[in-house]
Amino acid sequence: MRTKSLKKNKINVVTLGCSKNVYDSEVLMGQLKANGKDVAHEEEGNIVVINTCGFINNAKEESVNTILEYVKKKDEGDVDKVFVTGCLSERYKPDLVKEIPNVDAYFGTTELPGLLKALGADYKHELIGERLTTTPKNYAYLKIAEGCDRPCSFCAIPLMRGKHESKPIEDLVIEAEKLAANGVKELILIAQDLTYYGLDLYKKRNLAELLEALVKVEGVEWIRLHYAFPTGFPLDVLDVMKREPKVCNYLDIPLQHISDSILKSMRRGTTKEKTTKLISQFREAVPEMTIRTTLIVGYPGETEEHFQELKQWVVDMRFERLGCFTYSHEENTHAYNLEDDVPEEVKIDRANQIMEIQSQISWELNQQKIGATFKVVIDRKEGNYFVGRTEFDSPDVDNEVLIDATKTYLKTGEFATVKIIEAEDFDLYAEVVN
Repeated sequence: MRTKSLKKNKINVVTLGCSKNVYDSEVLMGQLKANGKDVAHEEEGNIVVINTCGFINNAKEESVNTILEYVKKKDEGDVDKVFVTGCLSERYKPDLVKEIPNVDAYFGTTELPGLLKALGADYKHELIGERLTTTPKNYAYLKIAEGCDRPCSFCAIPLMRGKHESKPIEDLVIEAEKLAANGVKELILIAQDLTYYGLDLYKKRNLAELLEALVKVEGVEWIRLHYAFPTGFPLDVLDVMKREPKVCNYLDIPLQHISDSILKSMRRGTTKEKTTKLISQFREAVPEMTIRTTLIVGYPGETEEHFQELKQWVVDMRFERLGCFTYSHEENTHAYNLEDDVPEEVKIDRANQIMEIQSQISWELNQQKIGATFKVVIDRKEGNYFVGRTEFDSPDVDNEVLIDATKTYLKTGEFATVKIIEAEDFDLYAEVVN
């Protein structure tokens, strides 16, 4: 047993999962800092807070393994305390307490004041928008709502995050102003469902009005929309996108599938016809828009025929950006009552087939960009390249623009105008235009 020294505690926050978790960790860190605590993100620290993800099997596995890793460090005397928060903790707290009792305390997604208390800090209500951002300085996530009211059969998010709750426009503007004052130039709007924004607070879908308020924030140059739901999408958002140069011509809209019978079983509240019409409306209103979507293959009852229909639709729609996931059978969801009847190897093969098609589409679309000029933001330097993005690309998931660092010096976090000289399926090579 080592003897405790009188050293000052340092809190290490470890974030797993999606951008919404990144945001929550940043809020936690902002609160801790305001309480005079020494706090770091994924560095060394004698007190560890693990912000977990509990969305699908792989994410749950990663979360459990991370908890076990830090509990082992605690047993060996390398860290003093381990706290667990986030979605896994919200969803499986009784099981976790039983299976991994050596964690000092577990907290759910809405128990920030309790977690702060356990860390010797007080929750400060006045800290609207005060966060310690963990992303590169030029962009930050802005969470505009919490929770979800959609009944999707495969999704466990409402179990972990509760009902949809929009944040008031004035609070989000304050938060955006504080981020801009710290050098943030790109706001990535996130929620479980952007489409629903405002219905609870303003009794109408109010995403367009929120965008109108955010474009007035000085210093912000790009505003990007992530995770919009197709059913009930407020089309006035397209008018704002068209009119306001700060709103990126970009929309992330997870569609999940296209076969009517699968969509019905998924409880998506839409059809193939409606979905295809919606995408046409997007492209008609904003022809230069990049649409990112995600699909699920291997959902219970997905036959080869359903899959071929989905494949053909991907070919026909030519989405600029697309990701594909294999179905994960999640307890307490509506789909858990169905038989998980598509073998794992078939799920993986189907996902690979979709991504192969998408890779070809992406390559073809990128070839069309050769010779064109774009405004890019420089996110980082990697080896001999500065790595940037256009307004049509979100960090970590989309295409990147590589600029030879041996020929040009660029500042990370700054914008540059570049000309595309070469293109691959997911990378563009460019030179700076003076």
